[in-house]
Amino acid sequence: MKKVLFFPLLRMPSGHHQVADTVAEYLEKYEGDIECKKIDLLSEWNPLVESIVTKTYLEWIHYMPETYAWVYKQMACKANTNRSYKYYEFLFLKKMKRILEEENPDLIICTHGFPSYILNQLKNKNECDIPVINVYTDFFINDVWGKRNIDYHFVPTEDAKIELIKKYKLSEASVSVTGIPVSRQFYQVKKNPEKKSHKIRVLVSGGSVGLGNIFQLLTQTRKDDIEYFVLCGKNKNLYQKIANLNCNNIHPLSYISSREKMNELYDKVDAVITKPGGVTISEALKKELPIFIHSALPGQEEINLKLLAELKLVQLLEADQLIEDQLINYFNNPELVSGFNHALQEYLIEVSSGHPVKISSFIHSLMNSTNTSLNRRCVL
Repeated sequence: MKKVLFFPLLRMPSGHHQVADTVAEYLEKYEGDIECKKIDLLSEWNPLVESIVTKTYLEWIHYMPETYAWVYKQMACKANTNRSYKYYEFLFLKKMKRILEEENPDLIICTHGFPSYILNQLKNKNECDIPVINVYTDFFINDVWGKRNIDYHFVPTEDAKIELIKKYKLSEASVSVTGIPVSRQFYQVKKNPEKKSHKIRVLVSGGSVGLGNIFQLLTQTRKDDIEYFVLCGKNKNLYQKIANLNCNNIHPLSYISSREKMNELYDKVDAVITKPGGVTISEALKKELPIFIHSALPGQEEINLKLLAELKLVQLLEADQLIEDQLINYFNNPELVSGFNHALQEYLIEVSSGHPVKISSFIHSLMNSTNTSLNRRCVL
């Protein structure tokens, strides 16, 4: 049996974990002879430090978002093709080598830039000959990710592929435009013939920990001709505050881990209000739902929002206008609806290599290849 190691980062629910779980799901569904294992490098190094880092991160983006955004851009978005983090190499290179020796995987998949960086450095030192795939979880590629010595790259857009090849002199065959992988359930699009006859139904999301200005957003509602299903994540305080509104058209929902239940929710609604996180946006796009952005966390999401707006794949909600007015105006404007649908179809064609069957087949072929020099014979 072949073995695949997945490297997200931190243990809290995140898009990095969701994408790792999604690709593992592809392999378990279509390639039964593969064992998938997920490892958090930081927890393996020191569980206490991982807990402190997670808590600090959540409090930082909540209480001092501007400083977080500045630090993120300085450390991860300076367009530096030779960025080095020597201190982290000193701390984590030996731990990564030990993990690989103990696990002896046939393939490594990174869904976060930090373990990818460490593996890139090991490969640069000729201390790792295991093939590595980067699966990017945002609509851009920050500087932390390892690139030049990584064997394959699953990128979010054609523009990202072009930039990666040009900047880092990678072979075209090593970079595939897959989009951000989402669960295979979301590839089934349910067309609802009754949509025009019922009130507009909207799924509101703030991420797995319920971040964002969701409560403030919902207190602006004035009409009951729009029905809201609100994903509160693990934020119990947000759930209770929304429940206490006692509005018949606003339904708070706690954390949903089941992809089947999430897919049922997507099939019920006409649009999604969310933050510009890579996974949620990608799920909504696969379900062919209009997307409205209520807020963006500092750093990654701000950059995602800029790129998505340029691609005309999202609509930004204006803070000085009622939500209902903006939603109704969109659905009553054929030009806006047509423009989104056109941009959506172009995007879906662009990321067609990311179909679950194609990704699982590619990984299976890669691990069964007898060519240890990795001459890029496997192409999506």
